[in-house]
Amino acid sequence: MTPAADARPERSRRRSPLRWVARSAAGLAPVPLPLAAAARGAVALALPLLVGVCTGWVVPSVIAAIGALWGVSQDGSDPYRVRVRRLGWTGVSSALGLLAGELALRSGESVAVAGCLVAAALVAGTISLRGRIASVSGMHLLLGVTIGTGIPVPGPWWQPPLALLAGVVLVLVLSAAPWLWRRYHVERAAVLAVYRSAGEALAAAGTEEAEEARRRMTLALNHAHEVMAVHLAPRSRRRPQAEVRELVRAFHCAVRLGETVTALVWEARPLPAALTGVPLRLAERLLPGQVSAPAPEAPEVPTERQAKQAAPDLDIDSPGRSALAELYAGIDEPDDADPTLRLPAHAWPGRAARVRYAVLLTGCVLVAHLLAEALHGPRGYWLPMTVAFVYKPDFGPVFTRALHRCVGTVVGVAAIGAVSAAASGTYTVIGVVAVFGALMAVGVRHHYALATMGLTAVVFVLVDLLGDHRALYGTRMVDTALASALVLLAHFVVWPDSAAHRAEAQTEAAVAAARRYRDVAPETGPVQRQALRRSAYHQLADARRAVAHARGEPARPGRSLPDWEDAIAAAERLCDQVTAQVVAGGAERER
Repeated sequence: MTPAADARPERSRRRSPLRWVARSAAGLAPVPLPLAAAARGAVALALPLLVGVCTGWVVPSVIAAIGALWGVSQDGSDPYRVRVRRLGWTGVSSALGLLAGELALRSGESVAVAGCLVAAALVAGTISLRGRIASVSGMHLLLGVTIGTGIPVPGPWWQPPLALLAGVVLVLVLSAAPWLWRRYHVERAAVLAVYRSAGEALAAAGTEEAEEARRRMTLALNHAHEVMAVHLAPRSRRRPQAEVRELVRAFHCAVRLGETVTALVWEARPLPAALTGVPLRLAERLLPGQVSAPAPEAPEVPTERQAKQAAPDLDIDSPGRSALAELYAGIDEPDDADPTLRLPAHAWPGRAARVRYAVLLTGCVLVAHLLAEALHGPRGYWLPMTVAFVYKPDFGPVFTRALHRCVGTVVGVAAIGAVSAAASGTYTVIGVVAVFGALMAVGVRHHYALATMGLTAVVFVLVDLLGDHRALYGTRMVDTALASALVLLAHFVVWPDSAAHRAEAQTEAAVAAARRYRDVAPETGPVQRQALRRSAYHQLADARRAVAHARGEPARPGRSLPDWEDAIAAAERLCDQVTAQVVAGGAERER
């Protein structure tokens, strides 16, 4: 980093990353419980079973409930079209996997079963590191094969895949139904979050919390950028709807607001209420009626010239304050030259990493299958299924995921054992499934162990309804521990530095993006400058996530990881300083 990057006061540089994490966590508002998602999870799992009980088609209804279970695990709060794509691919891939596994099992050849599992693992490993939807599709293809090869289902061969697909489609319909009456709710909430976090950052200006508040605003802006990306693409021949145009305009204003707020935070001076309330008042003007907690009444923010003539006591005496005043005063002016801000290309792992992961996943699945055959004989699907769930390095630290899987399985087994001892009657069992389905939907958004607990309990009930009445509580806990140990052994013996290498590459790319912004921004126009700034902050956030991932994995004995957090923090300060200098230069040109 250049010496200029360290021009901030000492208090903003000496805080350790651990202290920053603790203070950030303490400063975040409580995350509300996803009640709508919990309700969808309960309905999606209970409805197929109720239909099966009423019609007598118990087996297809249980298979549909398994599909709904997997659909709930991929339900989200992102834009509706993203949910539809992800859930659609989840349904198609899991149904194809179930069909392949079922046909292999019906052939009666153990070689066909093992070959089907190996082929599915190779495909899943090959495509899983190419993106979120590809990863989800690969995992559910493998899960479908493990269920198809491990659970014999009576009836025609085509019925189970269609039933599984129907269960996922049920979740898709429940998840996407709100699109009919609140079509752009997710996008609107993401954009409004930027304005709220910008107000918090302005309120924190001049305090020790300023840098953390600016980071939260940047993360909110990154999220809004991702959510709005489809609407920011070059416009087609069809004119976008008025609501979309309104959201795009509000987002572009949020981008300019983020630049101005960054400059004000860099100035490190407390701000009066007339300025800290500007972001929410901007949001109210751009998205009328959407701000639930508007800013307190404050005098209108004038332009710099008006401030000098009519309100000298407002003390607009810095480039950042002047830029904020100008932004507020000019918000009603028509602007058809909004830039097309594209998301930076995501750096996916290279071919060598994808091949290594595919080979390791395939080996783990094959060993798990052979181990299950040796220990349990038929219906030994739990071991390879656990491998498919646990060995997902693109979903977070493998060690943490394995640990949470084991904890969630133990708690889920204990919970369903206690409930089963007290519950009796078909409808009571369906109610239990609904409760655990709701818990799983909450866990998907909050904690993997909670999601695993709900999934484990539901699977026990569904398998029992399929006619497998064996006492498997202790066996499933042992199987989960064995599968997790197998994954950890294979991953950390053969590929121990994968997360560290990715963190190093991401950090280097982020620092390079920050330096590119420093070198180009002062000499370029606003469109390219905003694109460079957005790209730099996106890559810095990705680098922080990659570093956190690497810190969550066990380090090799005798080796300590580099202090990447310092390099990322220095690059963030460099971007902040360049932004402040650009804003100051713009204010000088206005004069």
